[in-house]
Amino acid sequence: MFPIRSILRLAASGILALGLSAAALCAQTDPLPSWNDGAAKQAILDFVARTTTEGSPDFVQPEERVAAFDQDGTLWVEHPIYTEFRFVIDRVPDLVKAHPELAEKPAFAAILSKDEQRIAALDARELFEALVVTLSGMTPDELGDEVNAWLKAARDPRWNRPYIDLTYLPMQEVLTYLRANGYKTFIATGGSVGVVAPYSQEVYGIQPEQVSGSAQALKFEIADGKPVLIREPKLALENIEAGKIENFRMVYGRTPQAQFGNSSSDDQQALQYVKRSPGLRLSVAILHDDAVREYAYGPAQGLPDSPVGTFSQEMYDLGMKEGWVIVSMKNDWNKIFAFEE
Repeated sequence: MFPIRSILRLAASGILALGLSAAALCAQTDPLPSWNDGAAKQAILDFVARTTTEGSPDFVQPEERVAAFDQDGTLWVEHPIYTEFRFVIDRVPDLVKAHPELAEKPAFAAILSKDEQRIAALDARELFEALVVTLSGMTPDELGDEVNAWLKAARDPRWNRPYIDLTYLPMQEVLTYLRANGYKTFIATGGSVGVVAPYSQEVYGIQPEQVSGSAQALKFEIADGKPVLIREPKLALENIEAGKIENFRMVYGRTPQAQFGNSSSDDQQALQYVKRSPGLRLSVAILHDDAVREYAYGPAQGLPDSPVGTFSQEMYDLGMKEGWVIVSMKNDWNKIFAFEE
């Protein structure tokens, strides 16, 4: 016979093991482990459950399950300067050597100064002027190859890591969770679709044809006896402000069930339109309020003002009034980057 103490020890060990197994199982089944338990996380979980459970009054047919994400400041770091403009900045000196007259233009003068505050203060159209001139004269595939080569070599100055390491782990989890539940995920960026689409599959698991953005004009030409498309130094489509949701509906023929963004200048209209559309909709706005782990800027909620990724108090108040999910990086995310200890 076993002594009673041995039996009790075995029983206690079994209970402990059972508890640990349950905890491990719970951790494995949590689709959003980098999110702290709270209203923001629960709102996302509830939305997905209600829109994907057959018999639910909010059930959405699989072919209608569309979620759109801004990129800069929503899926990866945008401060102190948008990543795609760092790519442009690295190309500008050689371009100006070949075309010295460009140095007189405000955007190029700011870039050549290497003053990040001056560059960040440029408005969207000044930035796009530099972008379209710098990235013209090549084919879309040539640009894609250059973008991907740059992303492998370039490093963010704060973390000394490749820019693709600076995607937000909690948002990567949301992308994976939505796709696991039949949602098609799209990027709707104010940035250049020609720059973002080449890496969207590798970085976010989003097909390049599911990327909408500001688009540079293309021109059909015959070069060396072959038909080619050449990027021209002008914009064909601006995907900023209300244009973001207007263009999305025009190109894809659907309004997203879920919209994610962070900027009043770039995302407010899309977030507002989606939330007010028929049926159960989810609008999520990311508030950058963690200066220690990332950056803090608003000026919503008394945060420092910023010309890059501005989140105005007006947008914050609108979101609270209309039932958006406003995510606090500081309070809602227990981990921001995958490389964090």
